[in-house]
Amino acid sequence: MSEFIDLSPEVAEAFASGAPVVALESTIISHGMPYPQNLETAQAVEQDIRDNGAVPATIAVIGGRCKVGLSPEELEYFAKGSNILKLSRRDIPYAIAKKCDGATTVSATMILAEKAGISIFATGGIGGVHRDLAANYDVSADLTELGQTSVAVVCAGAKAILDIPMTLEHLETLGVPVIAYGTDDFPAFYTVKSGQKAPLRLDSPEQIAAFLTAKWDFGLEGGVIIGNPPPAETALAREAIEHFIESALIEAKEQNIHGREVTPFLLKRVTELTEGKSLKANIALVRNNARLAAKIAVARAQ
Repeated sequence: MSEFIDLSPEVAEAFASGAPVVALESTIISHGMPYPQNLETAQAVEQDIRDNGAVPATIAVIGGRCKVGLSPEELEYFAKGSNILKLSRRDIPYAIAKKCDGATTVSATMILAEKAGISIFATGGIGGVHRDLAANYDVSADLTELGQTSVAVVCAGAKAILDIPMTLEHLETLGVPVIAYGTDDFPAFYTVKSGQKAPLRLDSPEQIAAFLTAKWDFGLEGGVIIGNPPPAETALAREAIEHFIESALIEAKEQNIHGREVTPFLLKRVTELTEGKSLKANIALVRNNARLAAKIAVARAQ
């Protein structure tokens, strides 16, 4: 265990007893949803994991210490806090050295999960290749991390605001397996189908667990994407959400929003344009992913 990492009592007990653990990111709390929905979702997601036989480990940096597992008070702090850094791989040493508070993105969560010995991670959607790549060359560090860090990421595909075909091509170049759970179509965050065929399909947590064991035991390092379609009852129609995303992208360009500020802006604006329907879909898919991740972690432990 790294000298920079603190385990919560619940996570430490899970490690000691050999119980399965599922990592969770904290950026979705501090930068991905408004209060109080962010706190309610964080609490519900942790309980979903417990209800399915695993232990949740929400990851963040507090006062320069890497926290694997947050207390209820710490969850609330990240839900309400206004001066919390958004941490990717490059930002972790800065937060440690400056003793800052930071919420971990997918890439940073993967790093700290692997260092703590956690191989299953549940999130909403991964970052990827942004639209209009030729103009801005904005490619998420999530993809690079997936190519080198051995953590399986259960998600509802790539965020719908991204260029999904290009994201899948980039993942192929990096050698990252992309699995669709129970479907042939790669999910697109708010929507069940992206229109892109998934490279691989597996139909049970046990099959996915066996795949992960085969990959890592064979010595093939790096992550795995497990695309879990969002619940049909809260998913949005692809044509409708595309209209709102295009409008939000135009606004972002007009307001000169770029870099790490693009995704939070777009998610917030799409929530406003859909009158809260996209936020409802987001909450449902995060919880759905957490339940699947817990089942995979349990199958891996067995």
